[in-house]
Amino acid sequence: MENPDHRDPDLIGSGDAGVGHRSIGHGRNGNGRMSPNSPLKRFGQAKKAINDIFRDVLAFINEADNFVEGIATGGYLEVVSYQDQVKEYRENVCGIMVVLARDCMKVVFFGRTSNGKSTTINAMLGEKILPTGIGHTTNCFLQVEGSDSTEGYLLTEEEPENRKSLQSIKQLASALSNVKLKENSLIRILWPKSKCRLLREEVVLVDSPGIDMTPDLDRWIDKICLDADVFVLVSNAESTLLQTEKNFFHKVSARLSKPNIFILQNRWDISAFEDDVDEVKQQHLERNLQFLCSELNVMDKQEGEERVFFVSSREALDSRLKKQRIPMPTDIHQKGYLERQITFAKFERVFEECISKTAVKTKFEQHTNRGKNITTELRSLMEKMLRTSQEQYERVINERREKADKLNYMKTQLTLLTTEIKDKIKNTVEYVENKVTMTIKDEIGRLSILVDEFHRIQPFRTDQKSLDTYKQELHEHIENGLRKNIQSRCSATLRSALETTQHEMTGRLSALLPEEAQQQINTVMPRRDFEIAYRLNCRGVCENFKEDIAFHFTLRIPALSKLFDVEADPDNAKMLFNLVTSVINIKESTALGVVLAVGILCYGGLYCFERMHWTSKAKERAFKAQYVDYASSNLNLIVDSTSSNCSYQVQHELSSTFDRLCSVADITKRKLEDEIKQMDIVISQLRDISAKSETYRNKADELDKALDNFKEQFLNTPTSGV
Repeated sequence: MENPDHRDPDLIGSGDAGVGHRSIGHGRNGNGRMSPNSPLKRFGQAKKAINDIFRDVLAFINEADNFVEGIATGGYLEVVSYQDQVKEYRENVCGIMVVLARDCMKVVFFGRTSNGKSTTINAMLGEKILPTGIGHTTNCFLQVEGSDSTEGYLLTEEEPENRKSLQSIKQLASALSNVKLKENSLIRILWPKSKCRLLREEVVLVDSPGIDMTPDLDRWIDKICLDADVFVLVSNAESTLLQTEKNFFHKVSARLSKPNIFILQNRWDISAFEDDVDEVKQQHLERNLQFLCSELNVMDKQEGEERVFFVSSREALDSRLKKQRIPMPTDIHQKGYLERQITFAKFERVFEECISKTAVKTKFEQHTNRGKNITTELRSLMEKMLRTSQEQYERVINERREKADKLNYMKTQLTLLTTEIKDKIKNTVEYVENKVTMTIKDEIGRLSILVDEFHRIQPFRTDQKSLDTYKQELHEHIENGLRKNIQSRCSATLRSALETTQHEMTGRLSALLPEEAQQQINTVMPRRDFEIAYRLNCRGVCENFKEDIAFHFTLRIPALSKLFDVEADPDNAKMLFNLVTSVINIKESTALGVVLAVGILCYGGLYCFERMHWTSKAKERAFKAQYVDYASSNLNLIVDSTSSNCSYQVQHELSSTFDRLCSVADITKRKLEDEIKQMDIVISQLRDISAKSETYRNKADELDKALDNFKEQFLNTPTSGV
């Protein structure tokens, strides 16, 4: 039959086999490639953009996670809840990226059996991929999607990794085959993207069994339709919408908010044999609009008129196969052929614009909003960390300043106190030395009393052994006596001076220490059993003492004394008698003789008197007197050394006490210095945390703006040509 339109139908079409430069509304240029302004390009651009953004979001979250993990490890801030939040964000973003990677534009074709769903899909693909024929040909869901391979293959749910030849599709999917899958089974047909423009632009086409062949529509919808962007109802031009078709879309509309629906009144080529074709067409249009606009309420009338098309999918497929030089059963064109071709091409154009706009919104809007929520929450989290770290930084800075002031004050006061305490110790030592010196000298002046107090049970003997024993005992008596007397006169006073100085230095130093350090002062308090040792060493001082206890006459004339010393020589008595007798005989009559005789007799009598009283006790008294003279003289030689020794003991005790007190202060200083060093580390870390928190907060702002730009570019701006 001739073409009544007198135009070449080959110039109209949409197959990937190539269309002429006069192709209508298809977003293709003269060489058959996609025009840069094709609506389908928008989805790919949006998908790439949103994936790039989420890759940046994930990288940011990983950095933030490491950042928060490092803070938690350092213990500078309490970020346990932050860690959990960041990890949750990462899981969410990873999940979103998995979905984004497989997101595509999905269109599902529904209709009654033999209405031409598979033929329509084949016509849109420009290839005879799906099985077609008279009657119930498609037994399960067939999903056609793009593949980077050079040859097509299919995958089943039962064996998702096992590639099967496309030749097996007739056995698996055809209702006429003996090997049948379940009605809700899905076969994925992977067709080379290089052969099909729609698949190359990430469009997925799903063919379904006839909705009049199963009552289990709910399971179909839940499994196949919930992520669909467009639904195409392929209806039979020979009949209006049936309740079965309406029920299906009522169920879809109940699960999806205002689904995008196209209605194809297929097989419109039969209108070539009808006289009242315009009336029939208007009747179909009105009933379809009534269903879309009034019953489903998914669009208004104006939009609805753009969603109903009267086409012949078989003619469109034949035309496109012919362009690929594939032999066709017939080359006869029915009346209105060109108009139906143009209508099919228009359907494809409007469909592409609709699915691109819808898919970008349905596939990416929720992810974009979720991404904005995550970046906003991350920004808030980083803002909290920034604020917390800054507050912590100020607090630690103030604490460090206080500790540094305490340390400097302590050092200054310790320097001053050390000078004062040294002067105090010096004064105390001088006082002790003077006190001991005066007391020892006083006791030396009273040494004779102490010597007189020395008594022995044994009588005083003058043999050398007895004298040596006497000396040793006297040495010991004098040493003990002097020590006891000095102690009784000095110790209390000196101890009081010592303790006063110790308590003064303890109190002064304690005032510089914190309360916890003051408790340690008790452990270094001066011992209370301290006594000054008065080392006199009388034995050593007097060991060279040589006594002289021989009798010495008071009126001693050496010659006469020797003459009267009858004990030394018994002949002296006879000589003395002869001398006296001679004097008397020579001058008996003269006064001089009398006087001389009397004088000699008196001198001798006095001598005898003294000699008779030179007893052991007299000798002992002479010994003690000599000892007192000797000891006093020699003890005066050790006064300075003894007092110096006592003052040294006091100085050592006071210095030791002060050193122990200073050791507590040193511990406190070192503790403050260590705390300040630790605070310096914390301050540095907090400064770094603040800087990084601010950087990450700004990064979250940048990502948030990127998502806003994405929304502005792809979600809020109408698609060109719609």
